[in-house]
Amino acid sequence: MQHDGEVKLKDKLAIVFQLSIPAILAQISEIIMEYIDAGMVGSLGAEASASIGLVASSTWLFGGLLSACVSGFSVQVAHATGANNISEAKHIFRQAIVTCFIYGLIFTVIGVVLSNYLPIWLGAEQSLWNDATLYFKYFSVFIIVRQFNILSAQMLQCTGDMKTPSLFLTLSCILDVIFNFFFIFPSRDITVLHHTFHVFGFGMGVLGAQIGTSLSILVAGLGGFYFATIKNPTLKLTDEKGSWMPKKETLQKAFRIGGPLALQQSGLSLAQIVATRIVAPLGTIAIAANSFAVTVESICYMPGFGISSAATTLVGQSFGARKKDLAKSFAWIATSLGMFVMASVGMIMFFFSPYIFQLLTPVKEVQELGVEVIRVQLLVEALFAAAIVVLGCLRGAGDTLIPGIINICCMWFIRLTLAAFLAPRIGLIGVWIAMAIDNSVAGILMLIRLYRGKWLERLN
Repeated sequence: MQHDGEVKLKDKLAIVFQLSIPAILAQISEIIMEYIDAGMVGSLGAEASASIGLVASSTWLFGGLLSACVSGFSVQVAHATGANNISEAKHIFRQAIVTCFIYGLIFTVIGVVLSNYLPIWLGAEQSLWNDATLYFKYFSVFIIVRQFNILSAQMLQCTGDMKTPSLFLTLSCILDVIFNFFFIFPSRDITVLHHTFHVFGFGMGVLGAQIGTSLSILVAGLGGFYFATIKNPTLKLTDEKGSWMPKKETLQKAFRIGGPLALQQSGLSLAQIVATRIVAPLGTIAIAANSFAVTVESICYMPGFGISSAATTLVGQSFGARKKDLAKSFAWIATSLGMFVMASVGMIMFFFSPYIFQLLTPVKEVQELGVEVIRVQLLVEALFAAAIVVLGCLRGAGDTLIPGIINICCMWFIRLTLAAFLAPRIGLIGVWIAMAIDNSVAGILMLIRLYRGKWLERLN
């Protein structure tokens, strides 16, 4: 990596683009597949969509905790890569593999046990219990697969390889649609260009959507893990022997970085579960509209997550090379780019959202309510981008505690408080007004944190 003075602004912007674009394209492909996925389930009716929407916040909780565990190690790999200490990067990777396996196994057991009680705790209508339980149970069965998929992707990204995990993410999205086509629907006759074909199907409905998704992650995860352990020059474990036993020092660093992220994700996802509890009494139409609205909005915020991943890599490697000015510069460039992209996409989605909802569900009431609520959030996408991208920048510096506190406080004291007050009075739109205010305040506070520069003091 060059000295900061040797890297011009246009070159820094080009580097951010170079790392961001593969991740953004992969996220966009994921969004497209999610839309197709949602449309497949939506064709089964509002109850099928509501069953998945009901446990979505719980799957996010588990997914966030799995990602937090990996981040504790992947940020250390970014620092080692920036310092050109390849041997240390490999050693951290070995320890991460062992730790993540044990961690994932624990959450598999927890998820399977909780699946029978979750829909009841969330206060859903009894007609949703069976599908929601099966969906979450099979999500839990494949948790270790998901854990290693996240591990491979983050490790590759932190070495600067954004392309490989992006390609495997795209592959998993394509496979998701293919598998869902066979697992969701029963055997049937399909007419294409006046020719009728008999297509086999398992007819598993909502459960089929989860199995299809999990199998696609399995295939992509195996490919990603192969590239990380065999092909990546920084991580590959075939050219150097070393211990697989986790070291106290590495685990302590992982806990300092990943612990606050896990607490943050727990706090945020538990808040999402509470929010689901707030939405559930509003009825099946509201639950389905809320679920589809989250899916539609993802086309705005997924590019932000792609840029955030690039920011974590660039800031992390700059820290490893002990180049404070370069880290600061990359952080501001990535944040500005993320705010511009998400704001632009948000403006486009504001006008085109009615047409997208029509593709996702044939239920007119769900379409109308979904469009009404999502337009509230689309007005604040720039500040939401700041919250997402700055978090990635600070994570690369190992600064996770204060950002985590900011996000948890905004979620619990702003979003949930307002949602609990507004939902019984004005319905689902009250929940989304609360969300928009929460994201705006969090974005402003994150920008203040970035501007004040205390996160840079870790290099002193």
